[in-house]
Amino acid sequence: MRHGWRVETASGVRDAELACELTSFDLVVTDIHMTDGDGFEVMCSVQKTSPTTAVILLTAFGNVPEAVESMRIGAFDYLMKPVSFEQLQAAAARVMERINKKTVSNKLLENSANEGIANCGIVGRSPLLLQALQRARAAASTDADVLIEAESGTGKELLAKFICQTSNRSNKPFIALNCAAVPEALLESELFGHVKGAFTGADTTKAGKFELADGGTLLLDEIGEMPLNLQPKLLRILQEREFERLGETRPIHVNIRIIATTNASLGAMVEQGRFRSDLYYRLNVIPLSIPSLRERMDDIPILARYFAEKFAVEIDNEAPLLDPGFIERLQTYSWPGNVRELANFMRRVLSLHQGVIIDAGCFDKEFRPLGKGQAARQAMVAPGMPISVLERMHLENTLALTHGNRTHAAEMLGISLRTMRNKIKEYGLPPRRLA
Repeated sequence: MRHGWRVETASGVRDAELACELTSFDLVVTDIHMTDGDGFEVMCSVQKTSPTTAVILLTAFGNVPEAVESMRIGAFDYLMKPVSFEQLQAAAARVMERINKKTVSNKLLENSANEGIANCGIVGRSPLLLQALQRARAAASTDADVLIEAESGTGKELLAKFICQTSNRSNKPFIALNCAAVPEALLESELFGHVKGAFTGADTTKAGKFELADGGTLLLDEIGEMPLNLQPKLLRILQEREFERLGETRPIHVNIRIIATTNASLGAMVEQGRFRSDLYYRLNVIPLSIPSLRERMDDIPILARYFAEKFAVEIDNEAPLLDPGFIERLQTYSWPGNVRELANFMRRVLSLHQGVIIDAGCFDKEFRPLGKGQAARQAMVAPGMPISVLERMHLENTLALTHGNRTHAAEMLGISLRTMRNKIKEYGLPPRRLA
């Protein structure tokens, strides 16, 4: 070892590829022209086996287009021979500087995220997730309103709790309201409250969510389901931080931070006339997102073990070992329902296979995106069948798949809970959870 570097040599392309398969290197220096191939082959091989390894290409016949192309496809540097020791040493120093900066950056990301992850239930260590948490933590340091747009099942409410817990409002109320879960006729009262006698059935004075959240954070889940007639009132609160209870003219001032979430694109809804543009821009002060599970597949082993331990406690069992074959099976599926779908699957597996080891066979037995009944009904679909019949069948299939859970069925279909209720009523399906 000289000058702090441990050096290994290879006689050609094949020897270099074998060495890189057996050992992880910080830096590979390779000539472009060799008897059994070229340096570009070495670089491609290194990028596959060790993406973080830097590659420096050497050549005595260099040209500008080749240099540009080599940098484009991932070379750290491109040097013309003869190369002095000082040149190589300087290039190696730049590699180490990059490695150190990346290590420090990743450590800061993990430390920043870990301060809030344990308490809010977000599990994972993928770079995309850590970056989302770092951005959320930066948002938490302000009082600006936040809009979280992400797919269903990714953990939008958990991210909202993370923001609250890492903000200066962490010891103040955190109030949540699902705008799609409350019937439209009751939503205004839920938000703003009412005084006694404000409407039929208002037997007592009731504080609304805005009033209950005073001093803290109000989460408006599925904000895209906010009726158009209520959106101007919400806009006023965002601008003035005041409102009136139903049946009262006295304004109530509140000091709240609003976090809104949606699995739809509010920008697209604005273009379609389904959401007010002024409200959208007022909510979208700090836009955030959280990656889908298919974008962070490396987190699946961590999540699987987390859910295995969590659900084992629920059924009063020891947490089982998860066989590598089982983990591999989990990582072959895209999980369109994201973390929620994975959690439900793990709960099923832990409930039905209470052994010491959960293996690939357990996955094969329990993983059925479509049950036999749904598959049989789908096989009955024929060209020319009325759209209403197809829609009803698809609705029934999805409800059966979720065991009648309308909230999960609505998320799978990409519609609101209110739309789900209307469709159930329209087609005369059972109003309660199916067996």
